Amino acid sequence: MYGPNDNFDLENSHVLAALIRKLHEAKVKKKGEILLWGSGNPRREFIFNNDAAESSVFAMLNADRLENSHYNIGVGIDYSIKELAEIIAKIVGFGGEIRWDTTKPDGTFRKLLDSSKFRNLGWIPSSPSLEAGLRTTYEWYLKTVCNGREVI
Repeated sequence: MYGPNDNFDLENSHVLAALIRKLHEAKVKKKGEILLWGSGNPRREFIFNNDAAESSVFAMLNADRLENSHYNIGVGIDYSIKELAEIIAKIVGFGGEIRWDTTKPDGTFRKLLDSSKFRNLGWIPSSPSLEAGLRTTYEWYLKTVCNGREVI
């Protein structure tokens, strides 16, 4: 899950928020390259935080149709970490080279949820594309986390 109000702390944030911060700081510091962990090949699915909130409201409004079971929510599309880094680099304006430190771990290769059970009830994510959601998240990061400064 990602979006405004995410955690951008490099010690304990998730991949998307960490990439936004690292690529933004590399741009501000005018670095010619950035080194990221792993190969960039693992794939992840991301859901905008508004969609997660809307799915909770949908579940409450349709509680009588739900089974006593787990339901996954997701957009059904995954991206490689490499693709994600390239999209974020474009959004933040980092023009340097992205290099991958393959001596560092990749983690689980793929995390894509099967959300068909919940979608069959009629829920559909309504947020914009990943790129548009990332732009919104980056704008929030600049306004709120950076608070007008270039780096935090």
